Amino acid sequence: MFEGRPNRGAEIVFCGRSNVGKSTLLRELTGHDFQTGQKPGVTRSPGHYDWNPEDFVLTDLPGFGFMSGVPDEDRERIKTDVVQYIETHAEKILVGVLVIDGKSAVDIIDRHTERGDIPHDVELFDFLRDVGIPTVVAVNKMDKVDDRDERLNAICERLGLPSPWQQWQDTIAPVSAKRGSIGPLTDAIGSHLHEQKRDDLLKFF
Repeated sequence: MFEGRPNRGAEIVFCGRSNVGKSTLLRELTGHDFQTGQKPGVTRSPGHYDWNPEDFVLTDLPGFGFMSGVPDEDRERIKTDVVQYIETHAEKILVGVLVIDGKSAVDIIDRHTERGDIPHDVELFDFLRDVGIPTVVAVNKMDKVDDRDERLNAICERLGLPSPWQQWQDTIAPVSAKRGSIGPLTDAIGSHLHEQKRDDLLKFF
């Protein structure tokens, strides 16, 4: 189990597969440099961005799924640790942000489904909602996607949300972290914070 979480009463967690751009997204949000790397699986323990003196922390959970050079049992352990972390702190987590790669997510989900597996992204989305955490899917790398609406509709359908995607703007946030285009994500997070009467945290987004 991960150690070293700051003692904070409120948290937003970022999770998702390796190499989907979580750390870049967090850097764009906070101006703080999270550990990033070209190789998947660089982030192996959570990164916490702690806003002193606010009772609030942003957490970058390790990526999971395929990582070149990482044994299967290590990958499984990381995924288990991520799930346990979310479960343990669920009451304090105001929003869970699942980051996916807009260009490849549908293909990856379909590949797993065809093999009879539950795709990680779908599993994590359902899990966040099952433990009562308001969930936003940050669909990253949208600058590389041509058929934007079709792709976002397909992602919604894979996650069990009826299309069109536009009716899910509190849940589906198309972004391009590298280009600094993250408005839909900050809007979605802001709406969930407002619903939970945490307007004091809106200044961070």
